[in-house]
Order: sequence, then C-alpha cells, then structure tokens
Amino acid sequence: MGELPRQADDRGVAARWLAPHPRVAIVHAPTALERLDRLSHALDGPTVWVKRDDCTGLAGGGNKARKLEFLIGEALADAADTVITAGAVQSNHARQVAAAAARFGLRTILLLTETVTGRGDAYQNNGNLLLDRLLRAEIRRAGDVESAPVLARIAEEERAQGRRPCVIPVGGSNAVGTLGYVAGGLELLAQLGALGVNATTVVHATGSGGTQAGLLLATRMAGAALDVLGISVGAPVERQRGRVLQALRAAAARIGISDLHAVDAAVAVDDRFVGPGYGRPAAETIAAIRIAAETEGLLLDPVYSGKAMAGLIALIRAGRFRRGQHVVFLHTGGAQALGAYADDFAS
Repeated sequence: MGELPRQADDRGVAARWLAPHPRVAIVHAPTALERLDRLSHALDGPTVWVKRDDCTGLAGGGNKARKLEFLIGEALADAADTVITAGAVQSNHARQVAAAAARFGLRTILLLTETVTGRGDAYQNNGNLLLDRLLRAEIRRAGDVESAPVLARIAEEERAQGRRPCVIPVGGSNAVGTLGYVAGGLELLAQLGALGVNATTVVHATGSGGTQAGLLLATRMAGAALDVLGISVGAPVERQRGRVLQALRAAAARIGISDLHAVDAAVAVDDRFVGPGYGRPAAETIAAIRIAAETEGLLLDPVYSGKAMAGLIALIRAGRFRRGQHVVFLHTGGAQALGAYADDFAS
C-alpha cells in the first residue's frame, strides 16, 4: 500500500486507508465551510472561507475532537480504563480529552503545567480549567516541566493500582491522533470540490503539529493542489517544522505510506505572529479577535486561532493573498478560554 493516489477523484480510495484503524464517532461531521463576506470586504483581499472545526461538538468543540476519534478508539480497543494527558492550564486539548473520556466512561488524569506565567486569577480558575473540573477530571498541577516523563510515571502508578492507562501526548499529535486530520483534510477537499471553489491555501494555527501534518498528508493522498500554511503559536520556524514532519512521517508509517517525496518542502510555517510567547497574545492577536467578532460574529481565542487570524490578516495586507483568490481559514476552536483572558480585552 505504499503508492499514493494521484488524482483528486481518488479521495474515496484515500479515505479507505483509514478504515482499518479503531475509531469512535465524536465529531459533528462534516463541519461547515462558510464564506466570510464581511471580513473579506473589510480586508479588501481574497475571498476568505472558514472551516468550522470550532463546531466539532465535545464540550464546545475544537480541532482535538478529530484526533480523539482515533485516540479514544485505540484506547478502547486496548481495553484502557483511564486516559492521561498534559497541557497548559488553559489547554483546549485537556478539556476535549476530559470530555471524550467522560462520554466513553473512562477516568481522566490531566497534568496541567505552568507553561504560561504571570497570569491572574481568571487564568487560574476560569475558561478551560473551569470546564475540566466540571467534566470531573482529576487535575494535577506542575511547574513548567517536560510532561512526557511525568506522564509515564503517572501511568506506572496507575498500572501498579491495577488500572489500564492510556497516555495521550500533548496535543494528541502522535501517529494515531494525526489520522484525525487526514480525515479532516479529506473532508475539506470534498467540500471545496462540491462547491467548485479552487482555494489556494488553508491557513491555521500550528502548535503540537498533528493538525498540519494530517492536512498535508490528506492533500498528498488526494493529489490536491492546496497549500497548507501553519501560523506558529509558540515555536520558531525550524522547531515547528520539525514537529510537523515528525507527526506526518509517523502517521504515514502507521497507514503504510512510504511515498513522501519532497514532503519537507511542503511544510510551511510562519512564526512572526507568536507575540510574547505561547499563551501570551500580542496586540495584533487581540485586534484579529475583535475584527472576526465584529464582522462575522466569529469567536476566536488568544492562544491559537487568534494568532492564526492575525497572521492571515497581515499576509492579506502584505499582498500574499489577493482579490480573486480563495483562502480557507481552519478554525481550530478555543473560544472557551476567552474568559481566562478578560484582562487583555479591558481597554
């Protein structure tokens, strides 16, 4: 199964590559693909579309739900009774893991790290953290530590107590989780084809790398001419490209794809909109959130989608995307964290 389909008409063939892998139904699919006319007019550039992966369901939705279809599927196939994962205090990933675990009757342990420092009481008690508690996750707090060894230690402790834990890495961006955005990418390509929209690029926030990796693998599997541009939310270009490549190659190996010629060159990352750092919005992030809300009633977040929209707006104003073109903004969710960043919107 090492050869890829070469034409967009072969998307059905590509989708069958995913069929052998355990999967549960979580996502409200297909998520909507909407044209943002008022935002496009305000920016005086290309026609901007939004892929509404903030509406995937599961405790408010977000891109992690697609990954969790495969991650929870594998956990259940392995007879796991506990899922363990990590993220920052306001992690969207942690919230969605807790929600998925609750739906399928699994215990949840969340390791929440102090990756973002200097935030106030709202950050420490509101937003995603409030929802984690509502979802009855067991929360363990730690400083700005490397999470992988701590997760491994917690898993060993759980095994010693007779439980069957499943460790999900930060962001769910391993070989299994990345398959979620192979499926999501194929879904997007099918929607664009049905509408007759010849989009040049899909722009999205890239962090742990699995979303971008899955989208890239989907475009290659379908033989589609759609560029994938990740706006980094924290890491510099080369580190972020490395994350994406690692996830892409792992997922490709998982489904038996060896034809990855020139894939390195296809991994496009822009790190100019990180601002003060991960979880810290810049003024342009807040401005992007405001314009999306004011023109389209579209709620973005200060950590991921707000930075991606800031990047898209800047690129349009710089002439990277022009009138007559079509660009897709993949909304990865995260508006549940807005309450934790109320101070950033005070002025």
